Amino acid sequence: MTTPADAPRNDGRTADALRPVAVDWDPMGFALSSVLFAAGRTRVLCSVCLDPEVPRWRKGSGSGWLSAEYRLLPASTPSRQGRELMKLSGRTQEIQRLIGRSLRAALDLEALGERTLLVDCDVLQADAGTRTASITGAWIALAAALGRLQQQGVLAASPLRQQVSAVSVGLVDGVALLDLDYSEDSRAEVDLNVVMDEQGRLLEIQGTAEGAPFSRSRLDALLDLAEPGLRALQEVQHRALAGAPAGPSVVAAARTTG
Repeated sequence: MTTPADAPRNDGRTADALRPVAVDWDPMGFALSSVLFAAGRTRVLCSVCLDPEVPRWRKGSGSGWLSAEYRLLPASTPSRQGRELMKLSGRTQEIQRLIGRSLRAALDLEALGERTLLVDCDVLQADAGTRTASITGAWIALAAALGRLQQQGVLAASPLRQQVSAVSVGLVDGVALLDLDYSEDSRAEVDLNVVMDEQGRLLEIQGTAEGAPFSRSRLDALLDLAEPGLRALQEVQHRALAGAPAGPSVVAAARTTG
């Protein structure tokens, strides 16, 4: 039997509600910027560092680069995750490529110059939606990092051109739900991750029919559900940046004593 779309979910949310979101600034004092981004019980530590050079294949181009890494930390799931060191799983590689593509789409790499932005997304606790939380949180850290580089005189203008957020949607027991937690994601008939800019343009859609194929109309309904959630996350990003500190105090102290 299909549950009515307005029936409360396990955590009391309606079908079109996001999980509670929180942003804490600069837990990593030596990063150019960092945020602890929480979406419900999912928590991701997103940090940005600057390399004054570009990869060898990029040298002489006049353009910069952004590289992203993603990891599930050992105690981030109920069963301990082994550390991925020399050999990354296919899932990890897929997710960090998604994060990198999504964030590079937000940048004017020529305006960055021949520098590399290194983005790390480390999952402290996973309750589904880790890749979308990584993108949304990493964009906040990225925007702050570029602002700080301007303040330091490293950049004359910010290379940031687009705002980017991401969210999951899915069909669970025949009902379209926004921002799935693990109890929903683990039994979803359709699982979709959507990345969007502030103009409502889609940067990436990752969708899977876990069971039977789904129709184009179902896809459209899921995208219609995702868009208001993505715009709400962009408001969260704006509010977080409005409260961003000038920079990590540990870095300031290190420069003073160094």
